[in-house]
Amino acid sequence: MKVSVILPVFNGEKFIAKAIESVLSQSLSDFELIVVNDGSTDATSDIINGFSDSRIKVINQSNQGPGASRNNALKVVSGEYVMFLDSDDWYCPDALRIAYNQANENDTDISIFQIIKYYQGKYSKNDWFSLSNFPKEFENRVFNPHECRDFLFDISVSVPQKIFKREFLAEINAGFPEGIYFEDMPFFFYTFLNAKRVSIIKEYLYVRRKHHGSITESVDSKFLDTVRAGQILMDIFIENEWYDMYLFDLIAFKINGPRYALMGIEEKCKEKLFILIKKDYESIKSSEYYHDYMDNMGPKKKKFFSDVLKASDFQEYKKLLN
Repeated sequence: MKVSVILPVFNGEKFIAKAIESVLSQSLSDFELIVVNDGSTDATSDIINGFSDSRIKVINQSNQGPGASRNNALKVVSGEYVMFLDSDDWYCPDALRIAYNQANENDTDISIFQIIKYYQGKYSKNDWFSLSNFPKEFENRVFNPHECRDFLFDISVSVPQKIFKREFLAEINAGFPEGIYFEDMPFFFYTFLNAKRVSIIKEYLYVRRKHHGSITESVDSKFLDTVRAGQILMDIFIENEWYDMYLFDLIAFKINGPRYALMGIEEKCKEKLFILIKKDYESIKSSEYYHDYMDNMGPKKKKFFSDVLKASDFQEYKKLLN
């Protein structure tokens, strides 16, 4: 088995058929597709069961979220390499063949390819998904992830944009945080910085559908999890002794995620998010890492940090902005 594709889905009746069809029609046929039906209550189950192909394996479970769904699938994968597909997206016809061949030929732990976005019948590209943050000298060669030190936090964390060697994931006991959204982010940094051999594939192999229900398109209650995801990320860097190496950019990344989320999140969620951020900052202030934050935050981030600690609630915080 060359590739295992993991496809979690929850109430995905609108788009799941397209996602499955894009795998079954691949030019590489030696794969397994593990569909994790995460407690769907719409017609998703009927659509999945409507496909008759021995390469499809279905895991039916109670609703546990995307992290647990992917982890449960990782327990049963058998392919040399593992890829991830979101239920509202699809692969280009040669995606598995190109990704597998390049990863296998270069013996990489992780290879990263390009994503193209789709919205209302139109396709578009951006620097983030086009891997434009990688300098030219990273193309057509294998590199160590720490060579990306200067732009590590500018790399797309999207897990479906990568192909992973299964043995590598098992060796480092890779898994997704469960019970939160934005589980891709901690998983990416943990796997990427543990890898020894990485490459990029400058070909568009994956189509990301933008629509109203997309996790990253609607800044709603899901963005409350940016705080927890950042805490998990910080723990990963500390536990793996990467903290000192990436200190300045790591702190900026951790502060900016919730900071931008607070600006854009829908009004009814602002107070909840503010309280989560405030509790996090109070914890940081009483920790051994407080001075690292104070010494490495720029003026805007330092003011945000200080204002959150000063204010008792979101309304009081807003007054400090004036």
